[in-house]
Amino acid sequence: MALVHAELTATCNSLGCAGPDKYCIDPQCSEAIRDLIKFLRRDGDDHEIRRFLGAANIVETDLLPILVEYSDKSELFDLVIRLLVNLTTPALLIYNEQPPMEKTPRQYYLQMLLHLQKYKRAFTDVNVWKVIVDKLAAVIQAEYYEKGEEKVLSTVRLLILVRNILHVPADNDAECRPDNDANLHDQVLWAMHQSQLIDIIMYITCSDNEQQYYLHTLEIISLMLRDQNATELANASVNRSQTEKQRDEQELKLVLEKERKEKMEKIKKYSGKRHSRFGGRFVVSGMKSIGDNEMVVSSMTSNINKAFDRYKKPLKTPRNRMPLKDSGIERKSAFSVRLFLKEFCVEFLQGAYNTLMKHIRETLVRSKGQPNDESYYFWAIQFFMEFNRNYKFEIKLVSETLALNIFHFIQERIEDSREKLITDKKKIPIWSKRMHLGLKAYKELMETLLLMYQSKDPTLQSSARTILTNLFYMVEYRDLILSLINLYDEVKFSHMYLKDLIETNHVFMKLLEHIGKKQRNLIVLCKAKTKVSKKSKSLPHNTPEDD
Repeated sequence: MALVHAELTATCNSLGCAGPDKYCIDPQCSEAIRDLIKFLRRDGDDHEIRRFLGAANIVETDLLPILVEYSDKSELFDLVIRLLVNLTTPALLIYNEQPPMEKTPRQYYLQMLLHLQKYKRAFTDVNVWKVIVDKLAAVIQAEYYEKGEEKVLSTVRLLILVRNILHVPADNDAECRPDNDANLHDQVLWAMHQSQLIDIIMYITCSDNEQQYYLHTLEIISLMLRDQNATELANASVNRSQTEKQRDEQELKLVLEKERKEKMEKIKKYSGKRHSRFGGRFVVSGMKSIGDNEMVVSSMTSNINKAFDRYKKPLKTPRNRMPLKDSGIERKSAFSVRLFLKEFCVEFLQGAYNTLMKHIRETLVRSKGQPNDESYYFWAIQFFMEFNRNYKFEIKLVSETLALNIFHFIQERIEDSREKLITDKKKIPIWSKRMHLGLKAYKELMETLLLMYQSKDPTLQSSARTILTNLFYMVEYRDLILSLINLYDEVKFSHMYLKDLIETNHVFMKLLEHIGKKQRNLIVLCKAKTKVSKKSKSLPHNTPEDD
């Protein structure tokens, strides 16, 4: 391994060096990058080469300066992009979406996460994104016959690089950033906004000629908005609303009250006015102990219930029986970031949502995409329909995903994930997460139908009634929520899943109640029970008295 480290060090030194004003590349720079790509191909299960390059930090010190200052050299630029795509591959994808639990592989995994977060910090530079924007714009503006296979491949690599950088999880404990403050993810988004990369992504989603990049752009959009709450983002405005002010004041009061109580408890604990002179022990008069002596009692300095099991070892829950933790974290980004993200969502709904979702659904039905692409589809249904419902409810903007066949598609995928949850027990967290995304999309469809049904517009009421009538007459849709409730297990599903499941059932029952009150001719389909014919009784025997 020492020999491999020596070769890697020599190869990294062959990239070039940082000059006073400009990065100076070595004459063997292109060959060195090719060698690094070959090294990564031969990397083992311990990912020693990847971890060595991450510790050397060649992304920040060498590759990004080469990318910015020598972008006119197309061959060198393509090599740098290939190496960057390889180095920034999400650690979760390297381990097949299953983080290792053993001690040594877990340390390697966490080490790679630290390296990826260091790469992401380097991509807060606007100049890096401007170079990527120029390359993407050159390919997009070219005519159709000029777009060869090489240009399409380079565009895909650039989009994957953007995906990789946004995919890096935030280290909230290390950053210690409160709400309304820009963390590392917000800084990257702001740099992308300043370089107009967001506009390029919007153009790709709106263009019919760029349908081959739709799945890549949807994944990028989902990573851009992963920490955002759709309702809060829709209500974000330049002037804070009265409700938001009251909520912030209430949160501040709770924090101050908690701090005051903790301070008072410390004062009472360490500086009490009355001090016990008996050392915590006293004699009970009139009660004898062993040996006819008076009974000596020790006073409890804390809660008596804590004394019985203080020497007991806590029962350790096995790893395979631990409750599933919630993975999603929502936070308030910086105010400027929320404003441009809100503007992006409005433009996406008005110009690209229906077209993009139709194409992606056709791709998923034909099984042309990757297995996890349906997760981004379900996320888009949940997020943008909730955003539309809380911003300016316009049903025409989300008409593509508000139909009976969408209910059928989601129900099929939930059933499929439920079967995989039983058969493929090694990937329970993966299938549980996909079921949760499908459930949230199903819930948002129900919420939108409820809002349509309660609307004063007779057209919306009629459309909602038509969908609901067909929905409630199908046994599969009626029994879906009940079967999911019966299937719930805290080991397999998170608490947020249970919360969304109960809320979905509540909306479902409310819609069923409205339909039952309005329509008196409701027909309930049920299986007919076959009546078992009774055996004919035997004829009575004649007795002498009858004669």
